[in-house]
Amino acid sequence: MKKLCTLLIAFLLLVGFSVSGQAQNASDTTSLKYKVVKQNGVSFTGKILSRDAREILMESEEIGLVYIPKHEVKEIIPITSNGKNSNGQLFSTRYFLTTNGFPIAKGDNYVQWNLFGPDFQFGIADNFGVGIMTSWVGMPVIGTAKYSFNIAKNLHGGVGFLGGTGSWAYPKYGLALPFGFLTFGNRINNINFSAGYGAVFAERTETIYTLINTPTEYSTNSYTSVNRTYNDGEGRFLMSLAGMFRLNKKFSFVFDSFIMLPGKETAVQVLKENYHDMGKALTYSLETQIQQRNPLIVLAPGLRFQATENSSFQFGFTGVHYQGKFIQVPIPLIQWFRKI
Repeated sequence: MKKLCTLLIAFLLLVGFSVSGQAQNASDTTSLKYKVVKQNGVSFTGKILSRDAREILMESEEIGLVYIPKHEVKEIIPITSNGKNSNGQLFSTRYFLTTNGFPIAKGDNYVQWNLFGPDFQFGIADNFGVGIMTSWVGMPVIGTAKYSFNIAKNLHGGVGFLGGTGSWAYPKYGLALPFGFLTFGNRINNINFSAGYGAVFAERTETIYTLINTPTEYSTNSYTSVNRTYNDGEGRFLMSLAGMFRLNKKFSFVFDSFIMLPGKETAVQVLKENYHDMGKALTYSLETQIQQRNPLIVLAPGLRFQATENSSFQFGFTGVHYQGKFIQVPIPLIQWFRKI
């Protein structure tokens, strides 16, 4: 369970992507609505009648016809007739493993089906969402929370939290992960940096040995042992690099990663048995060993297929680097997003 935070580093930077809104021409006279957000935070919702390199003409619901200078536009968000994000942009808030700074709107709810279990996410308010994930056997159960905000044009940030328990199987096991993130780009093409501190809490049993200078029939000395049970915790710094790049209308390249940095060294006493050929007997001794907390790196590249406005499918492969070895995980990452 301590390796549940399988967290990863990037082997690939996404390059060559546009950080501007998707261009449209004067034929934008469809029934699809848009929310245009200006640099000062003012927004207009309605139909885009025309657009060029200088300005946007909208038939807004707020004040009717309005011209918006292009340099004042911070973000253009397509929405459907029911007011929700369109073109699968709800799912652009997630990669394979991590999230980013793009907000989830109030009422935008979805489920991410994984091979190991479901992940439900709910838009409680604009820019704030909560969720719950688990396995098919209900162990562990992890709650999530995320608050995101816009910092500047094509720059979003936010904070999040994951907390959970081993539930019915390991009720005394728990984890906590506060983290923050910065996202550069737009919902179509972006790159995301995140970092946090993950801690695992569990009940631990340790055997304590005491040597006794009393020989036996088989040894020159003897020992006693007692088991000590106590609550223990271990924490590590975590980092991630992830991104998304639109390949065509239906497919996007998705990359995710996580790295778990080395943890602190711990000293552990180990009982050693030394056999003497001359005396044909054992001698017990105590040895202090230093346990290393090695870094763990996981890479997850793949493709996302935008099937419909309300569903998306993605698959990828995972590689793990641990103790100087790189291992490819034979089971692919398969995920299906579905708006609920």
